[in-house]
Amino acid sequence: MKTKIENAYIIDGTNKSGYMGEIYIEKGIIQEVEKHIDGVFDKVIDAEGRVVSPGFIDTHSHSDLKVLVDNYISPKIHQGITTEILGQDGISMAPLPIQYVDDWRKNIAGLDGESDSINWNYITTDGYLSELEYNGLITNAAYLAPHGNIRMEAMGLSNKKAKTKDIELMKDILQRELDAGAIGLSSGLIYIPCAYGDLKELIELNKVVAKNNGIFVVHQRSEANTIIDSMKEIIEIGRQSGVKIHFSHFKICGKNNWNKADEILKLLDDAKKEGIAVSFDQYPYTAGSTMLSVILPPWAHAGGTNKLMARLQDHKARKKIIKDILKTNCKWDNFVEFAGLDGIYITSVKTEKNKIVIGKNLIELGAIKQKKPLEATLDLLLEEENSVGMIDYYGSEENVVAFLKREEQNVCTDGLLGGKPHPRAYGAFPRVIYEYVMNQEVLKLEEAIYKMTGKPAEVFQLDKRGKIAPGYWADIVIFEKSEIKDMGTYLEPDQYPIGIKMVIVNGTVVLEDNMEYRIASGKCLRKNNKKT
Repeated sequence: MKTKIENAYIIDGTNKSGYMGEIYIEKGIIQEVEKHIDGVFDKVIDAEGRVVSPGFIDTHSHSDLKVLVDNYISPKIHQGITTEILGQDGISMAPLPIQYVDDWRKNIAGLDGESDSINWNYITTDGYLSELEYNGLITNAAYLAPHGNIRMEAMGLSNKKAKTKDIELMKDILQRELDAGAIGLSSGLIYIPCAYGDLKELIELNKVVAKNNGIFVVHQRSEANTIIDSMKEIIEIGRQSGVKIHFSHFKICGKNNWNKADEILKLLDDAKKEGIAVSFDQYPYTAGSTMLSVILPPWAHAGGTNKLMARLQDHKARKKIIKDILKTNCKWDNFVEFAGLDGIYITSVKTEKNKIVIGKNLIELGAIKQKKPLEATLDLLLEEENSVGMIDYYGSEENVVAFLKREEQNVCTDGLLGGKPHPRAYGAFPRVIYEYVMNQEVLKLEEAIYKMTGKPAEVFQLDKRGKIAPGYWADIVIFEKSEIKDMGTYLEPDQYPIGIKMVIVNGTVVLEDNMEYRIASGKCLRKNNKKT
């Protein structure tokens, strides 16, 4: 089918100035981009002078499970996202040996959700990606091989240090997953079992990634009290392995740490001068979101979720957990220390009986349960088998702006999709345009679009994506600059943004004036186009 978009104000994803023009699309590919294109077309889309840009690329997504349940990820598509990078934080869907399925489902439930309706027997990344392809994708998806899954397959869920033979086995598993099309390695060094990996293990794994020209995407070990040492660790991994480093959801947690911004930005500058490739993604909010169980000290998670549940039932272990949470100046990222009990809110649970606590902070949770807040919190985690999500207020608007302006930065959602989610799941990309382009004038529109499209496509090596140019896939967003705005709030987050008029994936319209078209037009972006 031949399609033309006319009367388009084209912002092409290269950071160059916008211009009026027309776009000719055929077989899902952009064929021409000119001021005027003659010919006979099956479909003509009148953009009416609106902005026409490449589709937005979400480099930190948690749609991994959801996309198998419902391949139309409405919160993402309605904000203009046409490509998602799955497999984040080192704990995701694959690889997943059969013997670990039960425990692992509980471990990732707070991030990715839970479902009995999908096939959990895919075992490897190839199996998981094949499931995505079989079910059909509405938008495009790429996958990072998760460090935690790889470590689990090699060593189980124990907290022991990896021996040479363990590392060699992990490297073999990683290579298998890269061969299946994973675009790199992810790790979440606050999540088990990733947190048990030491510098040697991470360097050796990333030598494999570097050899395959992949990327290392990492939720670093600390975003709070020890963030400086944490960043130095990650940069050292890049130095010794040669891998390209990408920090996930870059931020500084806790008022007592906000003054470290200049020092951490200097670390980025120094790494660049040294020739170490470093980039990061960021969502434009001062609050974060993850699984509630991260408020527990790392030792409490050793052995997996079933062992954690046993500790929560043990009086002595529970007492020690609470004692550790109440400590200050922790070397682990203590969310209660930097956000406070009144700054951590429940966003999702699994059971009907506890839905009453969604939207409540931990102090309010205690009042509802008529217990001390931390006792009520541990009870909730036990009752929900770890399937609890949260929002935590940690950040500084000044730092959000400073990081947004950095050349290493690109936009992401990091959006969890269950319960009452963080508003970033519905509005991160429109918020950048509305708040930081139109309102605060921190970025020019062309620069913001580049950070949503061309920049992430370059960093993650997404071939023929992220630009409006001949030969590129026709992933396109049409929006009204004067109208675009995120509508979700922390109290009412699940609201679609306004101003997005059309979303096109590989030449197929999947959203038009809020009308959803559930056409499986997306592609699984296996690296080197393997098995596509």
